[in-house]
Amino acid sequence: MNLLERIFERRKEKKNGFVLALGGGGGRGLAHLGVLDVLEQHKLKPDAIVGSSIGALFGAMYAVNPDARAVIQRASEILQSETFSRLDLPALDGADLQDQGWLSKLSAAAKQTLLYTRAATELAIADTDALVDIAFAFCGGESFRDAKIPLYVTAVQFPSGECHLFSVNSDVKLPCAIAASMAIPGVFDPVKIGGKKFVDGGVASDLPAREAQMVTTSDQLVLAVNVGSRPGEENEPTNVYGMLDWATQVKSLYLRRYNKTFADVLIEPLVGFTQWHDFSNPEQEIEKGRQAALEKMPELIEKLNG
Repeated sequence: MNLLERIFERRKEKKNGFVLALGGGGGRGLAHLGVLDVLEQHKLKPDAIVGSSIGALFGAMYAVNPDARAVIQRASEILQSETFSRLDLPALDGADLQDQGWLSKLSAAAKQTLLYTRAATELAIADTDALVDIAFAFCGGESFRDAKIPLYVTAVQFPSGECHLFSVNSDVKLPCAIAASMAIPGVFDPVKIGGKKFVDGGVASDLPAREAQMVTTSDQLVLAVNVGSRPGEENEPTNVYGMLDWATQVKSLYLRRYNKTFADVLIEPLVGFTQWHDFSNPEQEIEKGRQAALEKMPELIEKLNG
């Protein structure tokens, strides 16, 4: 019996708890915080959390401090901090320049020329050390043992491509595991852990519902939150980098469709057209998570009580 067959068989059994799978998506992942807020309002706490990329970051924050409102407040403070600004997340498509003045456009063009040069000659174009600092600032924990809720973090080994699941049983500091899970290839350098290199967990598991099923018991279901992007007809690529990004979005879209089959309950906030590097409207994205979670509460509660 394969994994999917075992999952379908287990779905017939009564569930007393759930494992929460939080997907990757950059700024779209702010919706995870809204989902956590609604779960808490309904007095529902996950038995474990599995996170990929931004889902690993916000999942770790909640696992270390299971208080949704406090986590939202902390995240909002950090997003406005100098530490976060050090990330200098790149936007290569120029889509944000349409409403800027000529001086801003000239400055941005010079910056993008530098980015293109670095992209052609180096493995990364952003500060990976800053990524580790951000992970520590957000989650506030040095070790997986600091987590009050069992936590699992996905990352992909570079260059072999194998998907890895970090946990309390791994010999790695929590901020390093999170940074590895968020290290988008081409944007950040691979993160070195135990003599090996790791990159963004979302490369292999943008929605870690399958990994969540792997750590569930027979009386637990998987609640997955998908905050992935989807290509828009109005955003046709205009250069090579845009085409590569478009191809990545399409592959990710179909990978998530497969991973959704491993979820017993799926929450999909309406964030698909938010740019991955856009953290400028946190409350708006958080509210989208709240609304999507509220719509799914009857289904989740029924399956937990059924």
